[in-house]
Amino acid sequence: MLPNKVSIFEVGARDGLQNEVPVSSNAKVQLIENLADAGINRIEAGSFVSPKWVPQMADSSEVIKSITRKQGVKYSALTPNLKGFELALDAGVDEVAIFGAASQSFSQKNINCSIEESIERFIPLMEKAKSLNIPVRGYVSCVLGCPYEGDIDVAEVARVSAILYNMGCYEISLGDTIGVGTPVKARRMVETVAKQVPVDKLALHFHDTYGQALANILACLETGVSVIDASVAGLGGCPYAKGASGNLATEDVVYMLNGMGIETGIDLTKLAKAGHAISQVLGRANGSKVANALL
Repeated sequence: MLPNKVSIFEVGARDGLQNEVPVSSNAKVQLIENLADAGINRIEAGSFVSPKWVPQMADSSEVIKSITRKQGVKYSALTPNLKGFELALDAGVDEVAIFGAASQSFSQKNINCSIEESIERFIPLMEKAKSLNIPVRGYVSCVLGCPYEGDIDVAEVARVSAILYNMGCYEISLGDTIGVGTPVKARRMVETVAKQVPVDKLALHFHDTYGQALANILACLETGVSVIDASVAGLGGCPYAKGASGNLATEDVVYMLNGMGIETGIDLTKLAKAGHAISQVLGRANGSKVANALL
């Protein structure tokens, strides 16, 4: 059964821009406002990680404070620890996200600790969030493959997803970080995770490094998943595959869903224009096939 409606979680302003050349705070604010204007109501607007590691996100506080907010839009930020959480709250975010991995090697290289240690670090953040009624989203990286370990056992993906869900994350975003997944594998992974986390609490975050993201999403939509993470104009390369495209373009997903009669509430023309504007600021080609055809 395909869903009647899909919720798009837009990650371009964070996951996208953090892998691009730095742009001004004003350009980020403009992008976020353009996305909201196009009908996107869930926008990841920044990241409160150490600016030493992700200099592109050093101005997240300023950006979030400067947005002219649109009613009905949720603005969120990535927060790796309690300090990041407090900074995000001070900036005025509606919700935060934490991130784990289904691969021990990736966890070690990405955040310098094991999966278990990374989860321990989230406990104080989760407690604080609960006491303040701030929703927390959970990301799981490397659900269909790891740059260091290769294939990942789906049971491990399900285990980590269940831990984050049971800690109190309201939604678990399953990330094919390097974009190596293919449709049958993707669907099997979602079905396995759905035995431990309700399928309506899952989201798909599939990268398009090998051009498989749309096919993978289509294969998983029939499982009952109805939340898709995407990045306008395909912003953000794959940091683990030199020169490879990374994120799936939001315009391409919306076009596919429109064609299937699945509602998103997004104005595709306005969305394509938002992607075109930020691509010009970055001085790069637009990564969306649909936007290039429309514009």
